[in-house]
Amino acid sequence: MSGSFWHALVFALSVTLPSILLLVLGWFLRRSGQIDERFCDQASKIVFRYSLPALLFFSIYGNKVNFSSQIRLIAAGAVASLILFVGAEFIAARMRLPTTDKGVFVQGVYRSNTMVAGLAFIANAYGAEGVAVGAVFGGAMTLLYNVLAVVTLNQNTAGSRRAQLIHFARHLSTNPLILGIVLALLAKAIKLPVSPLLVQTGGYLAAIALPLALICAGATLNVQALFKVSDIAIGASLGRLIASPIIAILMGLAFGLNGLSMGVLFMMMATPVAAASYVMAKAMGANEIAAANIIGITTVGAMPIAAAGIAILRSLGWI
Repeated sequence: MSGSFWHALVFALSVTLPSILLLVLGWFLRRSGQIDERFCDQASKIVFRYSLPALLFFSIYGNKVNFSSQIRLIAAGAVASLILFVGAEFIAARMRLPTTDKGVFVQGVYRSNTMVAGLAFIANAYGAEGVAVGAVFGGAMTLLYNVLAVVTLNQNTAGSRRAQLIHFARHLSTNPLILGIVLALLAKAIKLPVSPLLVQTGGYLAAIALPLALICAGATLNVQALFKVSDIAIGASLGRLIASPIIAILMGLAFGLNGLSMGVLFMMMATPVAAASYVMAKAMGANEIAAANIIGITTVGAMPIAAAGIAILRSLGWI
């Protein structure tokens, strides 16, 4: 093994291993009875409503990143996600999946966990500057993912597609993560001064966001259920774990990305399926059991695959 690849492998492990250890810690705490489902529910709400918005806001506000230069990164992510979406829709049609399974399969392929797993990878790799870039990228992808989810899951619900889009537009407009990103960008644009007291308080909140989110994700992971998965879950998981990272790299090269931008794109796209895919599947009458299985498979499988991809890209000098 060459020295450069060895250094790249060490870097990859430094990016992914902390997330793996926190997932294992959460699994251990839940199985040993030290935390329960109620704790995970309450902690997840704190992370979603307060800690993650604080992390996103202060990462963006406190870094001198030229976000206008990230247009190509966002475009590459959007194109990659649309390719995955269209490809999954085509495969689902060829497989003649029932409507309750089709949307779950499609979401499992295209919907990345950008705001937890992706940001955790990026924070370990690039620090606050990377989180600032990743936050804007993740916000843009969150908007796209939710619109695509409405499109693919719409057949399971009553009412017009326009009504569904209005409902989720209202949902997105009150999303704490989106609000945190938008407020940070506005504060930077008008050069709004923020009290050091608020910065310190926000820093405390931000510090617990990713560790607590990963611990809760590990605590809710049902390892035994992974051995009882359907073909739909396996197929979607392969698309998320294999196709998504490969397409991300190809789109990164096509859009001329390198360094931090290529790293953010790959690390965001080489993540497990977002937990929101289960929430939306259940809310819109789809197969929530398959959605939960896809989350479990990809949560376990994404970590080693992401580590391998990061090591290869690092040794090539692309990230």
